[in-house]
Amino acid sequence: MNIHYNINTLPQFNKAVVTIGTFDGVHTGHKKILEQLKAEATLIDGETVVITFHPHPRNIVGDTSGVRLLTTLQEKIELLEKENINHLVVIPFDDEFSNLLADEYVSNFLYKKFLPNTLIIGYDHQFGKGRKGNYELLEEYGNRLGFVVKEIPKQVLQQSAVSSTRVRKALLHQDVVTATELLGYNYFFEGTIIKGDQIGRTIGYPTANIQINNEDKLVPGDGVYAVSVCVKNNKYKDLIFGGMMYIGSRPVVNGKRRVIEVNIFDFDDDIYDEIMCVNVVSYIRGDMNLAGLEALKTQLTIDKKDCINSLKLIAKS
Repeated sequence: MNIHYNINTLPQFNKAVVTIGTFDGVHTGHKKILEQLKAEATLIDGETVVITFHPHPRNIVGDTSGVRLLTTLQEKIELLEKENINHLVVIPFDDEFSNLLADEYVSNFLYKKFLPNTLIIGYDHQFGKGRKGNYELLEEYGNRLGFVVKEIPKQVLQQSAVSSTRVRKALLHQDVVTATELLGYNYFFEGTIIKGDQIGRTIGYPTANIQINNEDKLVPGDGVYAVSVCVKNNKYKDLIFGGMMYIGSRPVVNGKRRVIEVNIFDFDDDIYDEIMCVNVVSYIRGDMNLAGLEALKTQLTIDKKDCINSLKLIAKS
């Protein structure tokens, strides 16, 4: 997959079949669009072109709280590479771009920069300042300028009822089963392993404390999860470990801040400052205000057994 960041130096695409979207999460709904994109390109012996935006448009024109991302830009790129797309064009989404009128968006952006043969869009695709552009406007320009617009019908996309918003909501409500089904893979994130208070070590459950590297990345709701993890350095290359993850403010020790801690099973190496990738496999339980460290140790023993059983079940399925 060729990746383009400069819209002014794009190559001349061969019969470009183009689709446009944020593609946050590259979930199963997105894949329906990508499947049609590739099918159309095959029919005319053309090239597939995916246009996406960075940062997420809602962080520029949405509410002040912005949107938590399912995938960082690099993660999105890695997921799209698996879909065998010819070209990915990353558009810097800023105030100037967000203020393009719908007509300017089509004529000066889409047509002038991409010379599309075919545009593939979802049934509710809107664009331009105030989201005034729609399928009818694209079709009008297509008839005039010589490109085809194909809209994926509402019923096709709604059969799966997948949206990035629905995935985010599932993860924030600890509904890992739904999130995994909608995404088509386990939700994942990565961060740097930092020093914590080392309380877990005193009760036989040392944890890797993770600091998320991208503040826009979504962190699932509080609780205990079964996870698989990898440490991203040469020593542990291609090794996957099982573990249990805690997300919360640690009420047992009167914690004041939210933390992400992972106890890696059968692992006791020093991995401070390394990067860890965490795949969220299943939700085990909510946060609990236990009566001291001994009660916590007892509960963690139960949690570990539940996590191991969950990971075994997932591996068999």
